[in-house]
Amino acid sequence: VQLQASGGGEVQPGGSLRLSCAASAFSLDHYGIGWFRQAPGKEREAISCIANSNPTTYYADSAKGRFTISSDNADNTVYLQMSSLKPEDTAVYYCAADLFGCTYWKRTYRGPIDSKYWGQGTQVTVSS
Repeated sequence: VQLQASGGGEVQPGGSLRLSCAASAFSLDHYGIGWFRQAPGKEREAISCIANSNPTTYYADSAKGRFTISSDNADNTVYLQMSSLKPEDTAVYYCAADLFGCTYWKRTYRGPIDSKYWGQGTQVTVSS
């Protein structure tokens, strides 16, 4: 399992970013892929997940209406389109592969225990 996260950067409040999580050495068909974020001094937060089996998606309350998760199975990549970004969205964003799809995803979910299911983080900074 290999995951490569990218797409972070610095944007002004109200701006948009699209994060990508490219998977290799495994198929998206067998895993849920999701995004977590962690801001300095704060706990890791489960943001969004997508899977082929129900529940097919999950969005944290903080992401609903602003973030959209999608997958491109041809490219084996999951995207997180983030719009109307706020300073409180500033964090390092991580993608992870979940053997249980999005079944256990909720705000306090900490994600896979095994580090091999995690990609590296990508920094998102929302600042004026």
